[in-house]
Amino acid sequence: MTQDVFFPIGTPGQPWNEHERAQWLEQVTIKRSYHDEVVSQFSDLTDIFEMVNYGALDFEPVKYPLFAFKSKNWDDNKKTILVTGGVHGYETSGVHGAIQFLKTKASFYQSFFNIAVAPCVSPWGYETINRWNPYAVDPNRSFYANSPANESAALMSFVATLGDIYAHIDLHETTDTDELEFRPALSARDGKNYEKGLIPDGFYLVGDSDNPSPEFQKAIIESVQKITHIAPDDDGELIGVAIEQFGVINYPTKKLGLCAGMTNNHFNTTTEVYPDSPLVTTQECNDAQVAAITGALDYIIDYLK
Repeated sequence: MTQDVFFPIGTPGQPWNEHERAQWLEQVTIKRSYHDEVVSQFSDLTDIFEMVNYGALDFEPVKYPLFAFKSKNWDDNKKTILVTGGVHGYETSGVHGAIQFLKTKASFYQSFFNIAVAPCVSPWGYETINRWNPYAVDPNRSFYANSPANESAALMSFVATLGDIYAHIDLHETTDTDELEFRPALSARDGKNYEKGLIPDGFYLVGDSDNPSPEFQKAIIESVQKITHIAPDDDGELIGVAIEQFGVINYPTKKLGLCAGMTNNHFNTTTEVYPDSPLVTTQECNDAQVAAITGALDYIIDYLK
């Protein structure tokens, strides 16, 4: 349903100009610390993984260095698995689920795969609890050549050093603020009318419509289902997209510039945890992200036998 929704920046029906983007940035505030909550945990990982500083945000490079972890004993004969979190910085369990995977499960899977993890792709977004970067650009629509998002361009450059990526699990959340804040802001930025959507109550996956891999997606859903509830469909849809199977919709990941589509991988999925449900805790959201990764990797191990 198209709605006229007041947004305090811009002129209805007209895309933002640079002045209005600057207005938007002026009202954004820091709400938590990337260094205290994220980077501080990295020292626990360097005995097991190689820590790579693969760049920094051009906005404030000293404050926002970018880090990833990769298997120390890299073996070109093994398949390479990529895990990304915090592409949308406000989606908290994506960041902390990736770190929890590194701390608790990744060592086991290194015997089967090369593992690479970028836990917090958008640290400014993490600190400001924001979907966009400081230039009002969505990093998760910017994974393509000559990307307008520094976060996306830096990650693509790092991933290009890893060789072929066999599978990519990109960790996200769908939150109530998507409809309360971010989608109204998007409509204002682009000079469009806001079309109200529904937030699914539960976990779901976004697969790749060009490479849907239904059995792979099903295995992840079954793994996560042990931790938290899966979103029921709304008349055969989730977020306005037709479901492919229980808890799964598909997007054209490359066409949309999504993180999960940035490589020519064999398997990919985007997780969507629902942290605003009264049925889950913060820890269960992190656990669900880890279960999604391990469900994917267990499936691939069996697939490759």
